[in-house]
Amino acid sequence: MAELKLTKTELRIQQIRMGQLQKYLPTLQLKKALLQIEVQHAHAEIEQLSKQLQFLTGQVEHYSALFSTRDSRDLIQAVTVTHVEKKYDNIAGIEIPLLERVLFEEATYALFDTPAWLDSAVEGVKDLITLQEKKLSAEEKKRLLEKELRDVSIRVNLFEKIMIPRAQENIKKIRIFLGDQQLAAVAQAKVSKRKILQRKEANFSNGKNG
Repeated sequence: MAELKLTKTELRIQQIRMGQLQKYLPTLQLKKALLQIEVQHAHAEIEQLSKQLQFLTGQVEHYSALFSTRDSRDLIQAVTVTHVEKKYDNIAGIEIPLLERVLFEEATYALFDTPAWLDSAVEGVKDLITLQEKKLSAEEKKRLLEKELRDVSIRVNLFEKIMIPRAQENIKKIRIFLGDQQLAAVAQAKVSKRKILQRKEANFSNGKNG
């Protein structure tokens, strides 16, 4: 760290710096509060999706005992994921991925040559896969929000506990030094003035005596 210059110019620099820090700090604090809320929402969303997954998994498992080898092949082919579409939304200044939809391979099994319940099983598994993708997106969203929250919290602490107090302390030191200098200058001026008056008085006395 550079040595603090005890000058009026440095005093102005420190005052400007502290003003900027104090002006920006509320913005950081607001962002931190918003991120905390968003992280809580993301956590609640993941919990809700986990419950839905558990329920839907139980429903899909009801069909498992009915599968023959051929039915299983038809089911796997019908629920093969071809593409996961996502969009990105700006939350508290960061880009967050949001699931739009999951696309599956076109089913080719013969409708009239398969058990009636296979369509229900296919739709159930598709819903299950889509729900799993939603949960993965929600978990990614939570990770990104938590990372940003950590970064912002570090900056808030840096401002509150280090940078602003340091600027305040620097301003105090400079003001004390400049104040002492001013007092010393005033005292020196008084001494000089007294000496000048003393010389004048001496010169006047010598003139009268001469």
